[in-house]
Amino acid sequence: TVQPVTTREPVTQPYTEYSTIDSSDWMHNNISYEPNSEEEMEDEEREYHHHSTTLSPAQRKHRELIEENVETGFMFASKAIVQLITNPFVGPLTHRIGYSIPMFCGFIIMFISTVIFAFGRSYSVLFVARALQGVGSSCSSVSGMGMLAERYPDDKERGNAMGIALGGLALGVLIGPPFGGFMYEFFGKTAPFLILACLALADGCLQLLVLQPAVNKMEEDEAPSLKALISDPYILVAAGAITFANTGIAMLEPSLPIHMIDVMKSEKLQQGLAFLPASISYAIGTNLFGPLGHRMGRWKASLIGLAIIGISLMLVPLATSFHQLIIPMGALGFAIGMVDSSMMPELGNLVDLRHAAVYGGVYAIGDVAFCLGFAVGPSLSGLLVKTIGFRKMLNGIGLICLIYCPFLMYLKNPPAKSTEEKNDENSHLVFGEKTKVKYANFDDQLMEDTKVYMESK
Repeated sequence: TVQPVTTREPVTQPYTEYSTIDSSDWMHNNISYEPNSEEEMEDEEREYHHHSTTLSPAQRKHRELIEENVETGFMFASKAIVQLITNPFVGPLTHRIGYSIPMFCGFIIMFISTVIFAFGRSYSVLFVARALQGVGSSCSSVSGMGMLAERYPDDKERGNAMGIALGGLALGVLIGPPFGGFMYEFFGKTAPFLILACLALADGCLQLLVLQPAVNKMEEDEAPSLKALISDPYILVAAGAITFANTGIAMLEPSLPIHMIDVMKSEKLQQGLAFLPASISYAIGTNLFGPLGHRMGRWKASLIGLAIIGISLMLVPLATSFHQLIIPMGALGFAIGMVDSSMMPELGNLVDLRHAAVYGGVYAIGDVAFCLGFAVGPSLSGLLVKTIGFRKMLNGIGLICLIYCPFLMYLKNPPAKSTEEKNDENSHLVFGEKTKVKYANFDDQLMEDTKVYMESK
């Protein structure tokens, strides 16, 4: 016989202020928590219901990524900020001891920071390692650019040499993201940094063999002061172009991978490969416009490049898949290569025309301009994405690049300073008397020495 199934009526309990919260709701990671007061219980209940009912899993993930954007941005910016502070000290240092020793010190610091990255686990340790990279990069970049400008006094040859050097920078940027994404995906965090440390060690050995670091003192009377260089409007226009050209890509470095996770659901490998088109095209742009910028006019190459940067930044947020990022990112990298490979030699040319042929100070300013973009970009990107969104942020910086373009027309025919103006700028007072200033031009120096000799007779 089939027994009839009887159902028991649920026992209704009188509703109380806390009857909706089960005891398990107060458990998190097997740690029991007991509220201390009724007010605290009300706050916890409100927070619990807010997170469990009002936000979907996708919304909670989006919220976490936005918060992560801020922390990642500050870590990216720490290197550029430290490099920004260090550059004004490295430039004058190269005037006193030459370029080779600061460059070798940069290698040592970069090697140490890479090893810290390999074994660091906490955010604070990684933050310190990233900041330490700023000191090493400052020593290497200011010394390297100054050394090239000194070894290649001809403007065309200098442009070619700096295009190759910036191509080396592009090679690191080209290999870095996909290499890091691949190694992290399959071998973990430590492996890629140990490989980089070995490469840095090989670079140090090459410097010892080829450059043979040693003190090479320069006469300080030859070097223009940082104040004189900073007050030169033509140098400021060139430096501004470098800053705005690199701010956009600096904003994308921390924010684009998180945007890809949030919108495109991309894997780690795709996040690294997203910067591959920009890196390849940057390498092409720097090597192409090193010599080509000299022919067409460096100001014109930079103006066109800055305009392309502005348009490309506005196109990046329109991409809804990984493949749609290829064209705007490729155009962005090529255009940044146009600006960098044109304005870096132009800084050396402006010093030759308007100051003295000593380059540590002006390339300290050039590196400050570069670092300013990579300091402001990542540090602001997280906050801007959080407040106004990814698209409005890139549209804003793209518009700024377009507005800055007309200023580059001032570099079309920069006037040269006369010998007397250079003399007044580079002279120093010793016991109320002006010390003798060596001229960059041999004929002017010979005439001055003859004049002094005749007066002594």
